[in-house]
Amino acid sequence: MHTETERCLRAVQSKDARFDGWFFTAVTTTRIYCRPSCPVVPPKPQNMTFFPSAAACQQAGFRACKRCRPDTSPGSPEWNHRADLVARAMRLIGDGIVDREGVPGLATRLGYSTRQIERQLLAELGAGPLSLARAQRAQTARLLIETTPLPMAEIAFAAGFSSIRTFNDTVREVFALSPTELRARLPRKGAAAAAGVAHTPGVLNLRLPFRAPLHPDNLFGHLAATAVPGVEEWRDGAYRRTLRLPYGHGIVGLTPTPDHIACRLSLSDLRDLPVAISRCRRLLDLDADPVAVDDQLRGDPLLAPLVDKAPGRRVPRTVDEAEFAVRAVLGQQVSTAAARTHAARLVVAHGDPVDDPEGGLTHLFPTPAALAALDPASLAMPRTRRTTFTTLVAELAEGRLHLGVESDWAEARARLLELPGFGPWTVDVIAMRAFGDPDAFLPTDLGIRYAAKELGLPSTPAALTARAAAWRPWRAYAVQYLWATASHPINFLPA
Repeated sequence: MHTETERCLRAVQSKDARFDGWFFTAVTTTRIYCRPSCPVVPPKPQNMTFFPSAAACQQAGFRACKRCRPDTSPGSPEWNHRADLVARAMRLIGDGIVDREGVPGLATRLGYSTRQIERQLLAELGAGPLSLARAQRAQTARLLIETTPLPMAEIAFAAGFSSIRTFNDTVREVFALSPTELRARLPRKGAAAAAGVAHTPGVLNLRLPFRAPLHPDNLFGHLAATAVPGVEEWRDGAYRRTLRLPYGHGIVGLTPTPDHIACRLSLSDLRDLPVAISRCRRLLDLDADPVAVDDQLRGDPLLAPLVDKAPGRRVPRTVDEAEFAVRAVLGQQVSTAAARTHAARLVVAHGDPVDDPEGGLTHLFPTPAALAALDPASLAMPRTRRTTFTTLVAELAEGRLHLGVESDWAEARARLLELPGFGPWTVDVIAMRAFGDPDAFLPTDLGIRYAAKELGLPSTPAALTARAAAWRPWRAYAVQYLWATASHPINFLPA
């Protein structure tokens, strides 16, 4: 979008928050870059230039605005609804691969040369993988500076910097303030108090922004209704769950509020902070563009009333693609309650225990390797589904099947369909919630067929698929609106 000058100018002049994260405005006279909705008086058009990423702005020598804090805007929705090389690379960078494995590790995961990845990222985003990862480290550092009382040395290494000097230089270059000056700008009560943080050691309280509108009922309702005991719970108005992370584990509590998602995060290793935030945003589909989605779906006169009644529905996703695939198999042809029971038994028997002083979470979900080692006879399920389960976990454990953020959606779909017991419904559920494919569709789902019949839409899979062609590329969101016509608990926020 940053190449469409007139469109960008209109967004900046109207301070349209819908475009935050789509592009960034750099002011050549002040050498500052902003989000489109920056509250200051817009600069003259001839003094504005537009960039596709914060990293590109920083690489061009611009500093982040202290008023609108463009580095904290929602991420571009492009990276979640595309499956090309650039989108896959951006999802991996958000997941911290460059910090952990370097650019060669990123290239290995994607199956391309480092030169190809550099070239494509520079062409589309104006910055290479190192610059993009550096921008993410700077934002993580700022977050820790402003929301924790941690010493600067600990923050530097937690944010992923290799040295304190690099940390100081980067923060000063990006924000035009030293780390100490950033913290000094906060009220005297200190960074934690200024951010509304409860004084609990090792716990961070963050605000996750999103593009409005966001309708939380089906999003949190689905997560709460399908929660696996010990791994997930709904407590005091928050969805809580354990997280398996690269350097350790974490526990997160996510609470919907009118203008942000309140995130209470406890980590065994602070280096996991950017990865944990990225996975929570992905879980709640916070980088979606609800206006674009809803405008497309409103084009169908039978869907329009559903959209107008509750605009901004999101697709509930996952923090662990392999975990969701396992749970999708456990949920085949059984009720939600039965699927939770099966999963809970596996968690108790094979999950890693964790301590949760603030709630009732007890375990991390078992890894594919742990599940592959279990005795198939111990699984209380029909023989055919037992075969499906054991085949899936073996494929995941041995690395023959990849379902991470870097996976090629078409290739992963084809690979899943080759496995015994995997039909179109199971594959599309995994595509919708694990891959994040916004166009995944479930025409054979009973809930979808009942809803279609009630609305006057075609109810046979073939006819419904033909009608749904007009909803593309947002059919996964149409699924949420259709499911919401039922009285199932997944559609309501718990008490």
